[in-house]
Amino acid sequence: MSLPFDGAISEFFTKTAPKDVRDAIKSGGKKDILSESYPYTDRMDRDVYESELEALQLELVKLQADVKETGKRVVVVFEGRDAAGKGGTIKRFRENLNPRVANVVALSKPSDREQGEWYFQRYIKHLPSAGEITLFDRSWYNRAVVEKVFGFCEDPQREAFFRQLPEFEDMLVDEGIHFVKLWLNVGRAEQLRRFLAREKDPLKQWKLSWIDVEGLNRWDGYSQAIGETFERSHRPQAPWTIVRSDDKRRARLAALRAVLQGIDYAGKDSNVACAPDAQICGGPDLWTGS
Repeated sequence: MSLPFDGAISEFFTKTAPKDVRDAIKSGGKKDILSESYPYTDRMDRDVYESELEALQLELVKLQADVKETGKRVVVVFEGRDAAGKGGTIKRFRENLNPRVANVVALSKPSDREQGEWYFQRYIKHLPSAGEITLFDRSWYNRAVVEKVFGFCEDPQREAFFRQLPEFEDMLVDEGIHFVKLWLNVGRAEQLRRFLAREKDPLKQWKLSWIDVEGLNRWDGYSQAIGETFERSHRPQAPWTIVRSDDKRRARLAALRAVLQGIDYAGKDSNVACAPDAQICGGPDLWTGS
């Protein structure tokens, strides 16, 4: 079986990855957490995870009914490094919801016309109307991180983005939109382990792109851009919630709770829609660039 990108990910693992990253992957069992700074050593038990997930998804159904009934508008931004678990978390968020109410927005590369527009313009088109929930699988923060790391924008363009960003997000909040920003943070060894698994799985190879391959050599550049982004965009009106996602199961539950606990809706069970695990979910002080 041929590997995508001529096996570039396996080659990176063998020849280029830092020794501590290689050693962590080689010595780690399937259920082991590879990051030494992660507060748990093993993945969450499946039965516990599925029980809690089912209860949280019931709360999401209640939220959907309330949003539709009251005309609330909800926006959740999912950001994070590649393979941090954004897609899997969004899937668990939406799988029991009506797609006419809960819509996922995952925009591709801007068209020639969009490249000539105001940067935020293409995202505004996808904001929710009354009674809708919009989940952004990546967002306008592409300019802050990915475009910076790969040189897809000039520094003056990025500076303009950061100047305009507070007013743009304040307008969302002023409009009455319930606005949540989630950053899923994955460690370097775990990210590479997930890439290696995707490379070998014919059903998941489509998830890989040349950005993923090239990004393996730009970990430090990503870390610098991410850290600066938190410094310049974490504000009381639009704070970041960091979810440490080395364990996908714990991360999904924490992300769902981070959304549910911050919004009122009819029939809310606060024992289920409670604050997420503070050991893996909180403000930017939880973020680690390693």
